[in-house]
Amino acid sequence: MSIVMDGNGRWAKERGEERLRGHFEGVESIRACVEECVRLGIRYISLFAFSEENWNRSEHEVTGLMKLIFNSMEKEMHLFIGQNVRLRVLGNRDRLPDELNGEIDKIEAMTKNNDVLDMILFISYSGQWDILQAARRFAADAAADPSLLETAGADTFSKYLVTAGIPDPDLIIRTSGEMRLSNYLLWQAAYSEYYFTDTLWPDFRKEEFHKALEEYSRRDRRYGKV
Repeated sequence: MSIVMDGNGRWAKERGEERLRGHFEGVESIRACVEECVRLGIRYISLFAFSEENWNRSEHEVTGLMKLIFNSMEKEMHLFIGQNVRLRVLGNRDRLPDELNGEIDKIEAMTKNNDVLDMILFISYSGQWDILQAARRFAADAAADPSLLETAGADTFSKYLVTAGIPDPDLIIRTSGEMRLSNYLLWQAAYSEYYFTDTLWPDFRKEEFHKALEEYSRRDRRYGKV
């Protein structure tokens, strides 16, 4: 399962608050969804937290978001440990502040053996970037072993993506009424089911989460078959 967390800025604007207030409130929705995943036995949840394109936002908002992500990781450490959650962060981490990368490394190391839920945060990520970096790595290996060009299939190429070893999402949820992928998991979402809701992310709590799961349970997934 994966969620495109959208609508924080609009949520704040509707209340006369600055955009960062919406991002802050959205952390509560993350906690609610993670707790439900643990309770329901859902094995993987991934969250689109910050895209490569988001670097184009105002310096004030980007700096505030980086601080919020850092502080949230420190604050939520007890949740990861207590509920046996493994945290992983995927994306173009070369663009992240050193302090944040250090905190990510620490939490990933501390939770690497947790096996109830894998929580994957996509930060500084885009699907096009992911496919491009995978293609470059594949090309380097193929230059050393030209037989790869003849034998490699989709499964082989998938191993070069940052999500290698993580199952493709069965369900992708997007909040706030937008109906697009926004350059997210372009390869991995080939056969995902989609669920769109007008609910803004800070208002997406356990009840909304269950609505998405109930809708997904009614889907007939045929993968191209009859």
